[in-house]
Amino acid sequence: MQLYALCDQNLLDTHGISVQEFVSIANKNDAKILQYRNKTADITFIKQQLITIRQLFDGFLIINDKYELVEYCDGVHLGQDDLKLIDEDTDKAVKILRKIIKKDKLLGISTHNENEVLEANQMDLNYIGLGAYRSTNTKSDLTNIIGDKIDYIASISKHPVGVIGGVKLDDKFENIAYKVIGSDLLK
Repeated sequence: MQLYALCDQNLLDTHGISVQEFVSIANKNDAKILQYRNKTADITFIKQQLITIRQLFDGFLIINDKYELVEYCDGVHLGQDDLKLIDEDTDKAVKILRKIIKKDKLLGISTHNENEVLEANQMDLNYIGLGAYRSTNTKSDLTNIIGDKIDYIASISKHPVGVIGGVKLDDKFENIAYKVIGSDLLK
């Protein structure tokens, strides 16, 4: 199981940590993937952060939501709500997105239950995020905690699965390719 480091700008700002410090922590923990998420900054700031991360991180760099910046990274990750901004039909949204970002870029989406995983199995994706595994401090609107069912639901995915939401470094799973960890890396 590999580490997928989630670098959330809001979390960095809250903890007074620079993106450079976060990348250093991710590197020390042997992260294979790093996702940069920033829901509030302008595109120029996000682009600069991606350029900085790319200079310091040799693994796969993923941008959250901002697919227009995919040229500065290795792929894009979108949540269900963000997919619906592209098209109400998530399968159609993924097809549109895949045409935009091309085949040579990674594409992942968030899933939250068995039905969404089964739908994702029909999509041209490189991986899925699945969760929330447990409650988390960074997202207060979690209504569907998967908990112990995470391994079973992951087992029905045809794509590699990254477990999301409240994951800790010492958590153990059977059918998970990546532990997606953000705030727990800062402890």
